[in-house]
Amino acid sequence: MVLADTFTLAQRRIRRSHGAWWWLMLPALLFFCAFWLLPFARLLQMGMQADRSTQHSGYWTVISQPQYLLSLLHTVLLSLAVTLVTLMIAATVGCFLARQRFAGRSTLLALLTFPLAFPGVVVGFLVVMLAGRQGLLAQISMSLLHTRWTLAYSLTGLFIGYLYFSLPRAIVTLVAASEKLDASLEEAARSLGASQWHIICDVIVPGLRPALLSTGALCFATSMGAFGTAFTLGTDLSVLPLTIYGEFTNYANFATAAALSVVMGGVAWLALMLARALTHREPT
Repeated sequence: MVLADTFTLAQRRIRRSHGAWWWLMLPALLFFCAFWLLPFARLLQMGMQADRSTQHSGYWTVISQPQYLLSLLHTVLLSLAVTLVTLMIAATVGCFLARQRFAGRSTLLALLTFPLAFPGVVVGFLVVMLAGRQGLLAQISMSLLHTRWTLAYSLTGLFIGYLYFSLPRAIVTLVAASEKLDASLEEAARSLGASQWHIICDVIVPGLRPALLSTGALCFATSMGAFGTAFTLGTDLSVLPLTIYGEFTNYANFATAAALSVVMGGVAWLALMLARALTHREPT
């Protein structure tokens, strides 16, 4: 009898605690519905409307017009390239800083992560000063080779800008993840005769796998939707944020702009979900 009463009392407490959690979640749910769910539903509906130029729905216009597919391809490939290079550099820096203790280490880490405060417009401006028509690279090439090298207004310049924007965020995460790695596993692998390459592939990378996946997904999603850097470097670049901006402001093709926005968001969402699924997958 006493056990039954205790069990019943515990059930009531659990129900009350669940009810309290739902009330605590209510503000977040209201904010989610008001500022994301309803606007996104409207965006989905707007993409079904007829485009001004093709008289077809925005979604059909996007998949049937080569310029939009090319813009999507450029954006995905650029984001993948930025993500891979960012992870390689940030993982190397993170492992080094996690294992080395030297004078000025904190200052170096602060300098590497200082660009976190810069918005995309400032990053684009820095790329222009480095590789623009009057930038440092152009001046050096002009004085040495009598030709002016400019990279800022191309996909190469955009790659540099996105890399500059993504690296500090990745370094912060991977330094923290590298500090949690068990150094004894590396020592054990080294004592068994494993080469440095095998230690990296079999010990370090699996240990950093969750951080690499989550950081890579965020880097990819950020690069997919980055607008300020691309807008600062030039409006002729064929990437989705600028294509959406042009359709919305220059041509008033709201249906196509909405459809492109949904497609861009869908690709970024799939990357995030894939990273989450791989992170939580049980090792075999």
